[in-house]
Formats: sequence, structure tokens, C-alpha cells
Amino acid sequence: MGAEENFLTLEQLEFYEKNGYLVLEKFASEDECKEMMQRMGELLEGFTPENKSIFSTKKQLKTTDDYFKRSANNISFFFEEKAFEESGNLRQPKELSINKVGHALHDVDPIFRKFSRSDRITGLVASLGYRKPLPVQSMYIFKQPGIGGEVRPHQDNTFLYTDPYSCTGFWLALEDGNIDNGCLWALPGSHKGELGTKFISRKDGTVAVEGTAPTYDMSKFVPLEVKAGSLVLLHGLLVHHSYENTSSKSRHAYSIHVLEGDGTVYPEENWLQRDPSFPFEPLYTCAKLLRIFFRK
Repeated sequence: MGAEENFLTLEQLEFYEKNGYLVLEKFASEDECKEMMQRMGELLEGFTPENKSIFSTKKQLKTTDDYFKRSANNISFFFEEKAFEESGNLRQPKELSINKVGHALHDVDPIFRKFSRSDRITGLVASLGYRKPLPVQSMYIFKQPGIGGEVRPHQDNTFLYTDPYSCTGFWLALEDGNIDNGCLWALPGSHKGELGTKFISRKDGTVAVEGTAPTYDMSKFVPLEVKAGSLVLLHGLLVHHSYENTSSKSRHAYSIHVLEGDGTVYPEENWLQRDPSFPFEPLYTCAKLLRIFFRK
């Protein structure tokens, strides 16, 4: 068998171009999902919650701190909004209080790097026409049972943008995602619209939102219910969101965001900035693509 299974078919590309998203079932094996979940368990075990950085799409301006900004260079831990009591203590164990872990898992940790730079991911990115793809951000998302926070309708280009826009999200379900436990919801075709807002970092260290967030007809969103191992492609302009997880089951996922590094500008006002000694590493070279394509 050749390597054509690593690349999108014409039918899949047409669906993606029309809707702005694409679900690829059985993209990762059960063992791969378990391996990443086990590795995250190890990382959490070694984490001492001295920092109390909170992730929130509702109050992003308020909760963005230096710890968050430095996370482009390392593996950082961010709590749910409802994780703490008024006294400042955690309501429950840390492993049930974390919202996400990011943002350099794909480069720093060997287990997540292996998946993030696999031939399958490479083939998908190449199918989308990237010439010099730069994986710039990765996140392990927990969607904790009972307190997994809502993620309001947004576009990934709001937080990661180039000129011209080039962001694509690769979202892997490590556990089943359904309406009950806060699955993704997408607004089909919304990627053909404009970018509503930009999340910018100012030179004085503060952050701000440029533009005005549109109001969406929530009845037009469709749920992306998926089984563990499914991968969802998300166009950078696609509007998507997820509701709170009020169920008793978590919804773990791992996501990677890729930008085009050839012929685009990555503004200094992007919040995510790497240290000069740790630049973004391209996903592939022409030689790697040829090796994948002609593998037998």
C-alpha cells in the first residue's frame, strides 16, 4: 500500500472548502489516544499548582498574565474558572481542576511531538497547500466533568493570525465528544466571512481586543459529535464554540494550530511569541513530503 491514506481526497477537500471543517474518523488509534492521556497524567502528577493562571474565553483580557504569555515556550497549566473556592483553595484535586495544558507540547514533549509531526499530520497539512507550515501552538484540553467551561463562538484567527490569514486547527478527540459532555459546534460556511476581532498584545505588556464580536444565530450551528480517535480540521475563520460540560464524563482532546511561514507576516502584536533561541520549527521539507508520498 502506498501513502495516499495520509492525504485528503478530492471529496474531503471539497467538503472542507464548502463548510470550513472536516471530521476524519479513526485518525488516531486507541493506543495513541491512551498514550497521550497517560503522558498527560504524568505531566499533571509532576505539576505543583503554585501558579493559579485561569483560562477563560469570557474574561480573556482579565485572565491573561505573564505566565500565559510565556507558555509559547514551554508546557504550562491553566485552571478552570470554577476551580477555586473564595478562599483561593482548589475545590477538588488538581487533575479535575485543569482547563488545559499548553502551548508548546508539540515541540517540548516527545510523546506529543511524535503525533504532532507524524506522517499523517504532515499529509493533511500538505493537502491544504501549505508550503512552509509552522506548528505554533498545541493544547491538551480537558473539558472537566461538571466544571468544564463554555468556550464562546470564536475564530482561531482572532488569537493566531498572519498577513494574509493562514491558521488551521487540527483537533483530536482523545475521548468521545457529544452534546452531553460539551462537544464542538461549528457554523458551516462561516469561514467565508470576515475576521470579527483580533486579540492583540501591546508593547506596554497589556492585551486588548480590536474590532467588535458579531452576534451569531446559534440555531445554525451544528454539533460535531465524534468518537475518540477522530480528528477535526478547523479553518482559521470558521466560527465554532462549545458549551459547558455539565455531565459526569470528561471530554479530553489535543489540538495543534498551524500557520503558513512562506510569504506571510507574523505580527509582533500576536500574543504568542517564541524566545529568539526557540523559533517555530517547520513541519516538513520537500524531501520529507517526497518520502511520505512514495513510501510503499
